[in-house]
Amino acid sequence: MDVGIAAVQEGGPARMQRASGRAGVSFRTDGGTTRLERLFQEGCAKIRLPRAIDGNVPQAILINTAGGLTGGDRFAVEVDLAPGASACITTQACERIYRSTGDDAVVSNHLRLAAGARLAWLPQETILFDGGRLTRRLEADLAGDAEFVAVEAVLFGRMAMGETLRSGRLADRWRVRRDGRLLFADDLRFEGDIAAQLAPQAVMGGRQAMATVLFAGSAPERFLEAARQIIGPAGGASAWNGKFLARLVEETGFALRRRLEPLLTLLTGGRALPKVWQL
Repeated sequence: MDVGIAAVQEGGPARMQRASGRAGVSFRTDGGTTRLERLFQEGCAKIRLPRAIDGNVPQAILINTAGGLTGGDRFAVEVDLAPGASACITTQACERIYRSTGDDAVVSNHLRLAAGARLAWLPQETILFDGGRLTRRLEADLAGDAEFVAVEAVLFGRMAMGETLRSGRLADRWRVRRDGRLLFADDLRFEGDIAAQLAPQAVMGGRQAMATVLFAGSAPERFLEAARQIIGPAGGASAWNGKFLARLVEETGFALRRRLEPLLTLLTGGRALPKVWQL
């Protein structure tokens, strides 16, 4: 018998079912070609590996079979790239953060890149529903001259339904290190009446879609001029100390995607984005 049903029948508090998923993938090089070395998946976390065509960088597609996350759910991913390996990690679809009864959904991502490795971390957008609560952590450890491109995009509410976020929580933490030394740190937090917090012009001017994009590698200044033309006035970009950082805000997720696609293509050296990104 389900433990939640048993608790109700006995007069005690029901224990809600929670989703839990862990996945890991690692890549190595063999004769100059990147190949899969290890694949692990557990619970609601799955990974699919489309066939690489014409020497393209291998892709791993993360899937949450729970169909979204809510309070108390856990989802964790680990990625390891051996020296000289290249890979792209993305998601099957946008992740949805549903209304919570109190606890946060927790997402933990840990990425490790050996010297000469190149990783594009390109999950699709996260949609935060009214009442949704999310704590997300991204830890990336880079060695030597490893190159790293990452994006995390958030849509605040179901825009097609005109949803307004009057309650909820988003705590998004980034820590990127190179050879053990902190290269980039970022903490983004919204809690409570999120719509009101997004309204000031100095924050997002009432817009409902935003993204953070990071490039860590050599000569990041070379991207600035082209990136600023792509981003336009509703956002900004800067480059310093071996990294490029951009923030984008838009009225809708569709408008945000139209800017993210050329920006990420620029930062990944002109490589086409994964097919799952194509609307």
